[in-house]
Amino acid sequence: MTLALSIVLVIASVLLIVLVLLHKGKGGGLSSMFGGGVSSQLSGSSIAEKNLGRITIGVGILWFVCAIGLGLLLKFNL
Repeated sequence: MTLALSIVLVIASVLLIVLVLLHKGKGGGLSSMFGGGVSSQLSGSSIAEKNLGRITIGVGILWFVCAIGLGLLLKFNL
């Protein structure tokens, strides 16, 4: 069980990093320093961005649950 949770945690971690990097920069941060803030702001929030946000939240919750579950398993040696 510990091995399965560890594998899911690693996969969720990598996926979470990729998903966060896919988000469009809001300006003023590191993304605007590297040219991310140059894009026009005429278009509003698209369906793809909303879905990307929802998927990111879902993977974040999965990562959190796996981290807590793995910690509990290792603490109680189950």
